[in-house]
Amino acid sequence: MPADPNRNNLGIYDDVAAQWWSDDMRWVRTLKNMVPGRLSYFDRLIDWQGKTVLDLGCAGGFMAEALAERGARVTGIDPAEDAIAAARAHARDSGHNISYDVGVGESLPYENASFDAVVCVDVLEHVSDLQKVLGEVSRVLTTDGVFFFDTINRNPIARLATITVAEDVLGLLPKGTHDPALFIKPDELRSGLHKAGLSPGPITGLGPRGLNRRGDLTFGRLPLTSIIYMGHAKKA
Repeated sequence: MPADPNRNNLGIYDDVAAQWWSDDMRWVRTLKNMVPGRLSYFDRLIDWQGKTVLDLGCAGGFMAEALAERGARVTGIDPAEDAIAAARAHARDSGHNISYDVGVGESLPYENASFDAVVCVDVLEHVSDLQKVLGEVSRVLTTDGVFFFDTINRNPIARLATITVAEDVLGLLPKGTHDPALFIKPDELRSGLHKAGLSPGPITGLGPRGLNRRGDLTFGRLPLTSIIYMGHAKKA
């Protein structure tokens, strides 16, 4: 399936940068609400305290601040300049010592073995060169470092759920956010991780688990990996 030039619109993150932390926009709240579900899984695999951690594709800083609150020394990077500005401002106002940079996963501006962990959520299905990103992740990880990720599976069910339902019907994401041609099957990701010198562990699903008082979805682990799946890989 060829890429659709009308999809994978990364400009949405800059478009809402000024409102990122306001809780005014439902789809941004949805992204925020996914962080606890991800960390409920990741937290079992690492003690974040004192670890140097890169939040790759950090947008306005939801995951970065959650990691900082766990005692990690966090750096965030994202190509969305306005979102990075919003992340910097909120971290400063919240008293978090987080370093933020503008950049892309295909060419990380960091030295080899700079990080104990790299966290990359809601990102891999947007990148221009997946193998380059995985290679860069491996390069900047320390020996025995850990890569944490989630992404979207490529199949008709995932397309229905993330585009037809989430974008077109429910408005949980802006239309054009995702391009199903860029979705990644687990076997493809495992192969790419091995090529990059990373040893993948098991995967698990991530999805809606309930509603909060505001009527927004809450998220957590699911046995189903056919839509969103998350996992980790260790530096070989």
